[in-house]
Amino acid sequence: MDKEPITLKGLEKLKEELIFLKEKKRPEIVSAIAEARSHGDLKENAEYHAAKEQQSHNEGRIQEINDIIARANVIDITKIANDAKVIFGSTVYLINLDTDEKIDYKIVGKDEADLKKKLIYFKSPIGKGLIGKNKGDLVEVNTPSGVKNFEIKDVKYI
Repeated sequence: MDKEPITLKGLEKLKEELIFLKEKKRPEIVSAIAEARSHGDLKENAEYHAAKEQQSHNEGRIQEINDIIARANVIDITKIANDAKVIFGSTVYLINLDTDEKIDYKIVGKDEADLKKKLIYFKSPIGKGLIGKNKGDLVEVNTPSGVKNFEIKDVKYI
């Protein structure tokens, strides 16, 4: 069972989701199953089967979150001295040398990654390309959409 790195914020978000699933979603599903069961014949009761499937998905997600939390290696980036090196949890400010676009990414774990929120998985092509580099470095990253060239303008541990 490998430890999986996660940021403090990511762990809190998972714990909030777990509480929601257990305390709000689970009782709603149980009540939907009871309601559907009261309608009679379960073999042809679509509401019952839909509620049971929803229950299965909910319980699966609860198990998944419990597993993630059990394997979590929480990294609080704010407690690490900033030496301008890109590490897990750091926020990297880049310039795309091909388009002159300014971008910033936070390097995070698998369960936190969300490109729309500029949170990238440390094992993704860009994440792998940036980890270990320093402020001022020029980086060439092979991505599924082709080679991208970046300059690291700043690295913050926030």
